Amino acid sequence: MGKESKSRGFFGWFLVLVILALVVGAVVYIIKKKLDHGNDNKPTPVPGPPGAIDHKYAYALEIAMQFFDVQKSGRLVDNKISWRGDSALTDGSEAKLDLSKGMYDAGDHVKFGFPMAFTATVLSWAILEYRDQMEAVNQLEPAQQSLKWITDFLLNAHPSPNVLYIQVGDPVTDHKCWDRPEDMTEKRPLTQVNASVPGTEVAAETAAAMASASLVFKRADSTYSSTLLTHAKQLFTFADNNRGSYSEKIPEFATYYNSTGYGDELLWAASWLYHATADQSYLEYVTGENGKEFAQWGSPTWFSWDNKLAGAQVLLSRLSFFGASGNSVIENYRKSAEDVMCGLLPQSPTSTSSRTESGLIWVSEWNSLQHPVASAFLAALYGDYMLTTQTAKLTCGDHSFEPSDLRKFAKLQADYVLGSNPLKMSFLVGYGDKYPQYVHHRGASIPVNATTGCTDGFQWLNSTKPNPNVAVGALVGGPFLNETFVDSRNNTMQTEPTTYNSAVIVGLLSSLVTTSSAVKSFG
Repeated sequence: MGKESKSRGFFGWFLVLVILALVVGAVVYIIKKKLDHGNDNKPTPVPGPPGAIDHKYAYALEIAMQFFDVQKSGRLVDNKISWRGDSALTDGSEAKLDLSKGMYDAGDHVKFGFPMAFTATVLSWAILEYRDQMEAVNQLEPAQQSLKWITDFLLNAHPSPNVLYIQVGDPVTDHKCWDRPEDMTEKRPLTQVNASVPGTEVAAETAAAMASASLVFKRADSTYSSTLLTHAKQLFTFADNNRGSYSEKIPEFATYYNSTGYGDELLWAASWLYHATADQSYLEYVTGENGKEFAQWGSPTWFSWDNKLAGAQVLLSRLSFFGASGNSVIENYRKSAEDVMCGLLPQSPTSTSSRTESGLIWVSEWNSLQHPVASAFLAALYGDYMLTTQTAKLTCGDHSFEPSDLRKFAKLQADYVLGSNPLKMSFLVGYGDKYPQYVHHRGASIPVNATTGCTDGFQWLNSTKPNPNVAVGALVGGPFLNETFVDSRNNTMQTEPTTYNSAVIVGLLSSLVTTSSAVKSFG
């Protein structure tokens, strides 16, 4: 009987210890959950200076940056492309202007001011946001040099407040030739917009380019920066006071770069002018009646050379993240930017269905890579804003996402471009072991020592041999929805590169080179 009593006593104490352990465990679990929940709203901030370099993206950035050199017009300085030389030295002479600089738009030799200005704006944005990352991999100086090559042209193209030259060359005449830019003999007429023939979208985009570039050069060359800003202000006033679409006023433009409206460019330009000047009138412009008329809050759009709304929304969300919170209209822009992000994230309940089977955003058959790369650039930016401000969650319906989810999406799009796709092919020319060999690009397709006129050069367009010159850094049009790609010079929609594609891929790759806090001010 004594033994049974001891046994029961031992069991009782054991039971008490088990219950006590369970209670303690439950308390610890509850406390941990509360701490974790609290930490959900405060993720670890990203270190200020750039971290470890991701050499894959660093090398891809170095490659991508070179396409700007491939596309340069004028008297080349420190030319790094062996098969390129001086060209178009008399551009602008009919108006007694020097329009020899700038960049050829794509595989042809026309200088289209609208997409060229967009190229400059996006390249400026990339430099402003990722200056440290570019500098860490020796790409800041090339980026600034390429930007200035464009802004030098844009400044000369704006000889008076209400006159802007928006095109050099005639596309119809130009497309009847297949020759190297160094050997061009066809006439290069000029096209302008003015108070009688307005072009609000191109004037506003050029204002955005100059305003953003003024911030890039503010430290290094204050005089040049001030000149850019003066022109930006004049062009914005011209664009706003003389409203009219250049596609309607000059109908032949609709064949090549048709504008679907100018409201987005006005908001985009005013946003950049506010960042460049801190002048409240520009903030009032985007938050007042013009915002109500043009912003399309709650209706996500694709960022491109034609539509800047998503870009303006992300750019203005900076004001909410880094300073001007409390402004209800700015919060509308931020909420619209979040709607864009929610559409991009694959697991979001509002995720777009515009994707290939492998996950590439796919919107347009022509130049299909523009939209995924531009979208990924915006996602990387927004994720960096979240990280820097310790904003833990992005809410999409009943789901929530972290900054790392946006970066994961951006990497998925970048990696697809660089070769992680069903074709195992890089769409960035010069990167990797397999990339397009028949890029639709005149200079790349014609041997340097060939003597060709306007029309006999077409033998090189139709040649079955790969291009003799590598258009290094060119981001070609991209795959079809079924993820096929026909590598042919005559397949313009898939193999032709553009400078504005280069701007967005440079922005995206710069964001992925390393992790770093976002800059809180461009000043």
